[in-house]
Amino acid sequence: MTRVGRLVRSYEAFGKTWIVATIFSVVMLALTAALCPAARAQASADPQANPLGVGDWVSIQIVGQPNATSYVGPDGTITVPLVGNIPVAGITPVQAAARVTKALKDGGFFVDPQVTITATAPTSQFASVVGEVKTQGRFPVTAKTTIVDLLAAAGGVNDTAADVGYVMRSDEAGHVERHPVNVNMVRDSEAASTNWTFIGGDRLVVPPADLFYIEGEVTSPGKYRIEPRMTVLEAITRAGGITEKGSERRVQVKRKLDKPGQYRTLHARTGDLVQAGDIIRVKESLF
Repeated sequence: MTRVGRLVRSYEAFGKTWIVATIFSVVMLALTAALCPAARAQASADPQANPLGVGDWVSIQIVGQPNATSYVGPDGTITVPLVGNIPVAGITPVQAAARVTKALKDGGFFVDPQVTITATAPTSQFASVVGEVKTQGRFPVTAKTTIVDLLAAAGGVNDTAADVGYVMRSDEAGHVERHPVNVNMVRDSEAASTNWTFIGGDRLVVPPADLFYIEGEVTSPGKYRIEPRMTVLEAITRAGGITEKGSERRVQVKRKLDKPGQYRTLHARTGDLVQAGDIIRVKESLF
């Protein structure tokens, strides 16, 4: 084979290798982008990824020095051998280690210090719970806190709570992501996660369920939550049924229009589906 032929073969082989490598890179990027937000958020449940706060205990390892422990004081600092107090509140243990490394270098104690800081007993992480729960507020969380744990701390959900709530979590860029979670352990929701752990700064929002109102000749007028694919007949049954004076054939539904404060009144059949905000009225029988 001539020298020119060998060069051609070499360029062809290089071209094929470059194409394969490019395709592989594109596929890997696509797979990374396809990871769901919940999976990415769950990865940050690692305590070492959480920012330190007042009251947290940490372990400090400096190669060549005895191990030490410290806690984040009210001023947001930890006490480090040789260099004294170092501010760490609001940064992760890894970032705190980098800050201690710099202080040891700047102080002339080490040329190339090797520092590791580990959160051993985080106590400052809190998540907020708002909406349809017995007690709204901020509650302590750890990497093992589940939806059930946090809702139990809030006293449980109200009867008017929706089946699906939302965890509001800020990403590294400060953008708030909304992740649907199941807050009704009796009913599963395909669109909501049931396996979720919380980190400090999370906000669990439990919205109200879709409601309908029923009045007139029923046993227990009032407002009730709408069950999946609930019919008018089921709504009437939920309100205790029609009284002796009422008529199943004289049922009206007052339904919201797109414009605020505007409704339209419909003659309802018992098999019609109930919509959020419907006002069902069972009238008296004419005979």
